[in-house]
Amino acid sequence: MKRLLSLVVLIYIPLVSFTQTPNYQALSSTDLGVLFSQDHNYGTARFEAISGAFGALGGDISAFGINPAGSAITLSSSASFSLSNKNLNYSSSYYGNSSNSLDNSFNFSQAGSILTFKTNSEEWKRVALTVNYRVKSDYSSFYRAEGNSGFSYYKEHLDDIETPKNQFEESIEQRFSVRKSGKSSVTNFGLSAVYNNKFFLGTSLNFHDLNINRFSYLEEASNDRDGNTLNSDKSIDSFIQGNGFSLSLGFIYKFDQNLRLGVAYETPTWYNEIIDDFFTKFEQAPLKNDANNLDFRAVRDTKEDGGIFGFKTNSRITLSGAYIFGKKGFISFDYSYKDYKSLKFRDNGFSFEDANQSFMTNYRNTHSFNLGTEWPFNKFNLRGG
Repeated sequence: MKRLLSLVVLIYIPLVSFTQTPNYQALSSTDLGVLFSQDHNYGTARFEAISGAFGALGGDISAFGINPAGSAITLSSSASFSLSNKNLNYSSSYYGNSSNSLDNSFNFSQAGSILTFKTNSEEWKRVALTVNYRVKSDYSSFYRAEGNSGFSYYKEHLDDIETPKNQFEESIEQRFSVRKSGKSSVTNFGLSAVYNNKFFLGTSLNFHDLNINRFSYLEEASNDRDGNTLNSDKSIDSFIQGNGFSLSLGFIYKFDQNLRLGVAYETPTWYNEIIDDFFTKFEQAPLKNDANNLDFRAVRDTKEDGGIFGFKTNSRITLSGAYIFGKKGFISFDYSYKDYKSLKFRDNGFSFEDANQSFMTNYRNTHSFNLGTEWPFNKFNLRGG
């Protein structure tokens, strides 16, 4: 009997607007730890529309990332890929001066396939093989701030060898911008099966990829008491790359045609080697309005540093329930528990004692609730979550 392989192209376009306070410094170790462990559950348009509450429903490729048992619910093979567009509007205020920055990014956020097979067993009647790629977090963003604090961040010229050094303490203008790019993603390979058409069991191997680039740029112009102007530019270009691994196990029990309950567990993700490289460049241009004929030249100071370290993210437990009103629609619910106290860096020439202690003392476990519903009307489906 021929099987029908359906291909669905789904586009999800969120619009996000919020305010963020820019920071001259790079991210701390604890900030990075939370960044590595984030998972925004990108997926198909249907999955996104009901807020990802698919743990007990199954039947959607993105649901496989919540509960791997859900693939066996699918009666026929299917495939899908999803495109997403993200618009970020940043508003910044620096000493009374306001700036707006718009960042737009377009991503290939999900692609996967479920292959279902009937068996000759009277009890295990159907098995499913699943492969799926999805973006967990999209780090692309850009914001800037500009104005004048009245206080100089760089008060001396690198080429000044006099004692005392000439001081440029009167700030004229300051500009700061940060551009981030990259993403974390996961590729899942799973196997699931159904027992007596009531008990669905599944497991998956999850291969995680992490790629982050952050470029920050600071420009400053300052005067000394004699009217000489010092122009200073500093940029920090950092790169973080890593690969990790985790396991998932889940089941769904169908009590009758209406009620389903599910449980899923995903182990922590172990990143054995995260490569951290960053390049710092500091430039100071010749002085303008040189009233005292100060003999300074244009200078450039470039540094490269980095290293390799390991990291373990938190695990996740998901409890799910769904009630299906025949062909009229359904209501579904997911509860997820994450242990952020268990985040941990592994030293490889770095010292992460303070960061690991901060996870244990200053972070707490989180509880998230996702509620979704879908109601078909003729050729349209009304979804919400």
